[in-house]
Amino acid sequence: MSRPRKRRTGCFTLLLLLALAAALGGIFYRYSTFADAPLAGVKPGTTILVRQGDSLPVVLRKLREAGVTGGQAIEWTALARQMGTAGRIQVGEYTLVPGMTPRSLLAAMRDGRVIQHRVTIVEGWTIRDVRAALAKAEPLVHDTARLDDTALMAKLGHAGQHPEGRFLPETYIYTRGDSELDILGRAYTSMEKALDAAWRARHAGTVLKTPDELLTLASIVEKETGIAQERPQIAGLFERRLKLGMRLETDPTVIYGMGSAYAGNIRKADLQADTPYNTYTRAGLPPTPIAMPGTGALEAVANPAPGDALYFVAVGDGSGRHLFARTYAEHQRNVQSYLANYRAARAAGR
Repeated sequence: MSRPRKRRTGCFTLLLLLALAAALGGIFYRYSTFADAPLAGVKPGTTILVRQGDSLPVVLRKLREAGVTGGQAIEWTALARQMGTAGRIQVGEYTLVPGMTPRSLLAAMRDGRVIQHRVTIVEGWTIRDVRAALAKAEPLVHDTARLDDTALMAKLGHAGQHPEGRFLPETYIYTRGDSELDILGRAYTSMEKALDAAWRARHAGTVLKTPDELLTLASIVEKETGIAQERPQIAGLFERRLKLGMRLETDPTVIYGMGSAYAGNIRKADLQADTPYNTYTRAGLPPTPIAMPGTGALEAVANPAPGDALYFVAVGDGSGRHLFARTYAEHQRNVQSYLANYRAARAAGR
């Protein structure tokens, strides 16, 4: 009578194992389907912000709040462990796009593929322009609004230094949570590196005595022309003037010294009004840079083009190009040419 009982026990065990295998197969299928199936409820333009200290359950709650549905916490946890994401979710803002799967989202969070934003400091901008642009940049944290220029430089660790010219023009990438001070700190460091490189590469016969003088002259060259090929010519012209003891007589410095009084036009009285930045009334370089020079202007001043020109004036045809002259008489002829071209351009509506 014992043999039939053993057969029944064996059949029960087999059925139990088959049921367990079926259950495990179902769980595996459900897990695989969940991991690689598109997330439901994702709308275009949706983002999720992971903050410092956010755990996986907190991230899942934020996903639910963003309208994402599907998947149980146990499935997300198992997938995160299998991918090595558990405990390695990086801080930042992430884009949720239609068609994204749980696997691709967790991979992005593990690898820190956060949304990147950009803000550009333009060559020739003043510190006022830079601060205005940063104040409009979103989602940058605006932490400098209550700081004047003096307090700003102190906050950046450069107390007593004038801010003009100290931030390198280029496009800076940032992520949500970065601040204006973060961008300015990076731009300051970039300018220091660029200025150091230009100073070390300067030509042997330069009249400039310090990197700060190179920075100041580069800012003037930057404001005088937007044409890259002309920068070395203008830099050489200004250096020859400095060597000869001639005044620079450059309009951009006068404009900078006028500040908010400048209304788009320089009058004769403005050229005669003495300020520390009026290079018509004062010899040498102004006390500080007058704008943010780019690397092209720095390199041009470090290695200016040779020549004998001491004067230059705009062509006047709207091209931005200039006419160069060795003598004042030749310069006067160029001025007359400029005036004729300027009048012709105005008459043509250009």
